[in-house]
Amino acid sequence: MDQQDLKSSKKLIGSYKKRLENEILERSLKLRMPQNKFEEIINNNNELINLKKALEQLDKESDSQSKV
Repeated sequence: MDQQDLKSSKKLIGSYKKRLENEILERSLKLRMPQNKFEEIINNNNELINLKKALEQLDKESDSQSKV
């Protein structure tokens, strides 16, 4: 993957992650859940965990390519 592909992937994944977090937040507010509960949901959501890992991996790839 070249640098441009990495930037594009990071942007898309980051954007999706943010939308998913906002969706969880909005639904939690509608259900009047306590703040600690929806924070727990966000922190333990498998999809969000995988997105965080993907972003970390892309950061590592980006760092390794910038050193070359």
